[in-house]
Amino acid sequence: MTSADSLSSFMPVLLGLVGQNATLRGGVVEQNRDRWQTAFWTGDAWDEAESLASQAVADDEWVQSGNFAALGVDALVQPDATASAGEPESDVLPGVGSEAIVLSINEQPADQATLRMLASVLGRYLSLQRSHQNDTRRLWQTTQMLQHAAAWQQLDDDASLLNSMANCACEVLNCERATIFLWDKRTKKLIGRPAIGIESGVLEVEDNAGIVGEALQSKSPRWWSAGGTDEGRVNRRIDRAQNFTTRSLLAVPMVNSRDQVIGVFEAINADPGDHRNESFDAADVRTLSELAMHAALAIESYRTRVDLTETRDRLVEQAAQSKPLIGSHHSMEEIRRNATKVAPTDLSVLVLGSNGTGKEVLAQHIHYQSERRNGPFVAVNCAALVETLLESELFGHEKGAFTDASDTRVGKFELASGGTLFLDEVGDMSAGGQAKLLRVLEEKVVVRVGGSQPIPVDVRVIAATNQPLQQLIEAKKFREDLFFRLNVVSLTLPSLSQRGDDVMELANHFLEDFCRQIGRTMPTFSEDARRAMLSHDWPGNVRELRNTIERVCYLTSGDVIRSEDLMMTPSVNRPSADTGWAEDADGNLNHATRAFQIQHIERLIASCGGNMTEAAGKLGLHRSNLYRKMRQLGMPTSN
Repeated sequence: MTSADSLSSFMPVLLGLVGQNATLRGGVVEQNRDRWQTAFWTGDAWDEAESLASQAVADDEWVQSGNFAALGVDALVQPDATASAGEPESDVLPGVGSEAIVLSINEQPADQATLRMLASVLGRYLSLQRSHQNDTRRLWQTTQMLQHAAAWQQLDDDASLLNSMANCACEVLNCERATIFLWDKRTKKLIGRPAIGIESGVLEVEDNAGIVGEALQSKSPRWWSAGGTDEGRVNRRIDRAQNFTTRSLLAVPMVNSRDQVIGVFEAINADPGDHRNESFDAADVRTLSELAMHAALAIESYRTRVDLTETRDRLVEQAAQSKPLIGSHHSMEEIRRNATKVAPTDLSVLVLGSNGTGKEVLAQHIHYQSERRNGPFVAVNCAALVETLLESELFGHEKGAFTDASDTRVGKFELASGGTLFLDEVGDMSAGGQAKLLRVLEEKVVVRVGGSQPIPVDVRVIAATNQPLQQLIEAKKFREDLFFRLNVVSLTLPSLSQRGDDVMELANHFLEDFCRQIGRTMPTFSEDARRAMLSHDWPGNVRELRNTIERVCYLTSGDVIRSEDLMMTPSVNRPSADTGWAEDADGNLNHATRAFQIQHIERLIASCGGNMTEAAGKLGLHRSNLYRKMRQLGMPTSN
């Protein structure tokens, strides 16, 4: 449709071409759907203007009536390339309307030559005007679609995503409703959301039904307007159920990046505007088709993100279950409780315990119970790194930083960013390495060897050692400030020999795991094998037990594992709890009493998982008195 304001400013200039002294009556009459109306008029009104304009457009020639003549205006509107070739005549999209000039000059009908000149100039003006309006509207629509498409990448649930798409369609197309129908090939259904007026919010239709079915099957746009002979193409039953009336409808297929049709984007009830009446036009087909392309890519991206998230969560869960913190001994229960408390925080944790007690397993347990579970878990054995390589390994290096630095290398701190860095055997780190580590822990930035750019790192540090750090601090072999930085929370793992029946619980876990790996039936432990395992010292702790069970799985084939199958050296069996202290006594009562007290205190501290306050309570002492007693007996108090 033309703009009345625009014609009001242009027509006086155009009519001025006829002559300044001529008496002019007339103007522009335009068609709005089935009704003709005056868009611009000068001079006295004439009641038959609309009728004469209609005749001129219908006959496509100069016509006259009384003192007036009329001629249709050719607005030079080219066919829109969006319309598909071979569409049925009933599907031809509405044009931009029809106009005619009705004019009387000096009370006489305008001659054909004058009207043709005026109609030609007006047609070109209208064409430029509409082209400018279309470009302006097109730019705004494209901007809105791109802004919405960018926001869709941030949405993390499908309901919000589909609602945002429907709202975008209503906004850029200026229509009443919009629905995204996703194709379920298995059930041959189109699932539409959001479905306004439907109780469940979801509308299901057959994939070959109605306008949306036509668009899906033909893989091309389909449209419909009320008032034609094709009412059967619209399901009025749905209208009645929603207390709604569909006046116009446009549906375009949604095609993903693999050129697969995944659904249909539908717009309903175009609002009349300066470029159309109540029907969707060719420009709307192009706009909705582009919006459907953005929507299909966003839906595909969302599905990919969901799949990747589910895969990540599944892998994280599998990793967490692959190395569980096994044990029912009260010392392990206490460690589990403390680990669960500290896991959600970013506090540094220092894990103490002998070799093979499972310090890395405990660190992984904390990691997988924390908010960082989806980030990396990076382990570094500090004892295996000489000082010359430590800085490069932890902080990385730039290409050419030293002789063998042929490429840039990312350090462990950068690799662990967003996750957990496990520093094993931190007590064996060199003095220079300790100073550099302390700097990074305090500043939370690293600088690669040979570089100058500070790189922020977001890392939770869990350190572990089997060394008596307090004694190393006293001997000036470990920095006290680094100790306090690492020892925010301390967890001490007891030796396996102090965990009672946990030996068999761990043995059965390892047995089941190895048997599953090699595909053999899981054997059982005989009573003599069980006694042998429970009485063994396990100087290598859980690691030694795991190796023993792995050896048994591969080297035995029977259904029952006997003590001789374990191949453990009898000499390393620990003495019984009732006689062990006496074997070290020399008969002197004072010496025997001292030996008993030492062993009793050691076992009680171990049973409490290193918790000195708890151990002191069980002994009926205050914690400071327990330390004083230990020093009197010559026992170390650093752990």
